Amino acid sequence: MKTRNIMIVGVGGQGSLLASKLLGHLLLTKGYDVKVSEVHGMSQRGGSVVTYVRYGERVHSPIIEQGEADLIVSFELLEAARWLPYLAKDGKIVTNTQKMDPMPVITGAAVYPENLTEKLGALSQLDAIDCLRLAREAGSERAVNIVLMGRLSRYFDFPESDWYDAIEACVPPKFVAVNRAAFALGRAEGSVRHD
Repeated sequence: MKTRNIMIVGVGGQGSLLASKLLGHLLLTKGYDVKVSEVHGMSQRGGSVVTYVRYGERVHSPIIEQGEADLIVSFELLEAARWLPYLAKDGKIVTNTQKMDPMPVITGAAVYPENLTEKLGALSQLDAIDCLRLAREAGSERAVNIVLMGRLSRYFDFPESDWYDAIEACVPPKFVAVNRAAFALGRAEGSVRHD
């Protein structure tokens, strides 16, 4: 099979590393060769964080080049826009609609772009949902990452139970119930689609 490329992008502290660990674990259990490469920006200060997840029959490099990402999974709208050049022509963006002001916006040196969902939808196949609202509904704002994984799961043919097994393998036992709820809400939520 052709190697598939997924980029998980976000801001430090949003849980993108747990999301990539969960996805990598699941893909390994399905028998794929998997390479995961974490690139940290100023993650401690809310900087950009990106993780490459590549899987297939045989994967030689963990790096994804521009124009190669089959899926960009984004924790924040501006991060989705920032990494758009990496999306393949037939690729999709799965994103949280949450906005987190970067430092230039906080200091007043820049303005957060308006109508980003519409602009991204015009340039790509976009699946955007309010992951923060769903995480709160599940019982924890920190579960945004698992809501997003629930949404991502719709783009794979794996049984839902395999995703729950991966959650149980990657999340401390006391957080499994809230993460299962977050995953289910993300998977089931209606979406803002721009195909």
